Amino acid sequence: MTDLTSPDDPTADAPADTPEPRLVSAPAEALRPVVEDERRLRELVASVADGHGPIAIDAERASGFRYGQKAYLVQLRRAGAGTWLVDPVMCPDLSELQDVVGDVEWVLHAATQDLPCLADLGLHPTRLFDTELGSRLAGRPRVGLAAAMEHYLGITLAKEHSAQDWSTRPLPEPWLVYAALDVEVLVDLRDAVDEDLRSQGKSGWAAEEFEALTHFRGPAPKVDPWRKTSGLHKVRTRRGLAVVRELWETRDRLAQDRDCSPGRVLGDAAIVELALPSGADGTRRTPRAVQRNPQVWLAAVDRAMLLPEDELPAYHLPSDGPPPQRAWADKDPVAAARLGAVKELVAGLSASVAVPAENLLTPDTLRRVVWAPPVDESAQGFREILLDLGARPWQAGLVSPLLAEAASDHPYPPRV
Repeated sequence: MTDLTSPDDPTADAPADTPEPRLVSAPAEALRPVVEDERRLRELVASVADGHGPIAIDAERASGFRYGQKAYLVQLRRAGAGTWLVDPVMCPDLSELQDVVGDVEWVLHAATQDLPCLADLGLHPTRLFDTELGSRLAGRPRVGLAAAMEHYLGITLAKEHSAQDWSTRPLPEPWLVYAALDVEVLVDLRDAVDEDLRSQGKSGWAAEEFEALTHFRGPAPKVDPWRKTSGLHKVRTRRGLAVVRELWETRDRLAQDRDCSPGRVLGDAAIVELALPSGADGTRRTPRAVQRNPQVWLAAVDRAMLLPEDELPAYHLPSDGPPPQRAWADKDPVAAARLGAVKELVAGLSASVAVPAENLLTPDTLRRVVWAPPVDESAQGFREILLDLGARPWQAGLVSPLLAEAASDHPYPPRV
């Protein structure tokens, strides 16, 4: 789902003489019926096959309402084919469509949001253009779809249905109009962003980023995902962590069974409250949120309380990366000084090329290569290790000389 309610306000900091963007509240053509059966799917495939040029694709999910991140509506638009809306609940296998769009350039906005759920339907791009990422590389300070369309095309879209429950059936007509607008001019936006990138000499950078996205299948599964519970820092004992883990896993099972968002089963605040002793005698309060079905939650607490010591979770997961940055000054003052120097150099490079620092190199990669540098601390040595860590060639080419400069200014003692 393309987020039109991005915090980057498209009107913020606009010059006083900037003309008001033109509101687009309806698609250029009347909406077709939603594709809900094999006959209509074959019509869609034939129409898209007869079209030409890139294909704009978007997906709507039911985040906050349903379990997981699967698509509940897929929108497509291609020149010569028009706009099509597909119900993936009724048509969960779109591999027939993949046969005609697999070699076509896809145009998406914030592709990493939609690629995993599209892959679940059998759709995988071999070429794509991400208008959100392209806008970042072009130096645009606000890159939400609304802001990008206003800047590049001078239009704004009706956006009042961005946070709806897209698992609702039947989908109301105004929602379908909203969904169709997400792909209405996405190819036009692609062309404008591409022209901007070309004018800045950044087309090659964008091409490498887009190629990497064609292999994106979603974030790696988290180890101990329960550790992301909001407010977990308040829990200071391993026994308390065991309570959080048991409650989180119980909630997750219930949410999956009910096909609803885990937060609608039990909030993080209630989980943490149950894990904290609240009475003078060490007893636990029963939060109001669990009083409708206390047996389930209190049983989970009891299971955690009965665990032997050797089955309690550790305070922290072991890491294959560097220690927390706050500990660097004590553990390795040279590395800490290098990191500070490199960050300043990267910030200067970011300003000079108008690309966010995190897009020049991910913070995690930067910390790893500073903490454990290559034996060869030349620019070429740093370039090779950056590539090994997954940096794109354009990133490695820009940042490796900065790492070599910081290494020269802050040398390690001779290695034995």
